Amino acid sequence: MKRLWLLLGLSGFSLGIHAGPQINVGPVYDYLDGDKSTYLKRVFNSGDSTAFVKVNILEIVYAADGTHSEVPVKTQADGSGRDGLMASPARLIVPAKGMQGTRLLLMGDREQERYFRVRFVPVVPEKEDEFAVSGEDREAYKENLSAGVNVMTGFGTVFFVRPKNSRFDSVIDDSTSTYRVHNNGNTVVVIDEFRNCSLKNEVECEPVTKHHILAGKSFEFEKKPGREYRFNLVEGASKKVLRVASR
Repeated sequence: MKRLWLLLGLSGFSLGIHAGPQINVGPVYDYLDGDKSTYLKRVFNSGDSTAFVKVNILEIVYAADGTHSEVPVKTQADGSGRDGLMASPARLIVPAKGMQGTRLLLMGDREQERYFRVRFVPVVPEKEDEFAVSGEDREAYKENLSAGVNVMTGFGTVFFVRPKNSRFDSVIDDSTSTYRVHNNGNTVVVIDEFRNCSLKNEVECEPVTKHHILAGKSFEFEKKPGREYRFNLVEGASKKVLRVASR
């Protein structure tokens, strides 16, 4: 899981100077099915002190040439609310050895698939952060920070919002030299647990990888002599286990 953000600080709330929060947000990739509007995302804290976590969301927008940018979530044209993903709550207080959840809610257009970057960032609570913490507890937390240095690490995930009328249509082209999966549907298809291994020695494999095929795009690989390729083709709730050997 990619580490996104580092904050210098120490533990919170009257713990030892080497204690601190350690958050874990589970899977890096999450998917909201077409018939669902909310998704519960859990944040775990395996550390020895309370974690104060902000949830920040940006929309990932793809250009025609395949490049992408991350932009703030906009408001709907009629001013009725956000046009995109929102987190409720967007401020989490996660106790030591505990868990808290936030609901990710999609509002606005769902005619096409949409993508969002969701960041879970540990912070030192400030008054303007709107954490439900008293002034005394906030100051006590800051005093502990001055006693030493600790690293609090945040994490980012990618959130796929499938269109309301999702349709899967994966087309496979298995030729002598290449293997291609083209996504003719309107929502993402996942190539999961992709393995490239030697036919002579099954333990001789390249690192396992994961690939997302967006609507209208393809995933392909060259079939090299003496190699076998194994992976799961995941279309929503459906999973096919495939094996491909070079000819």
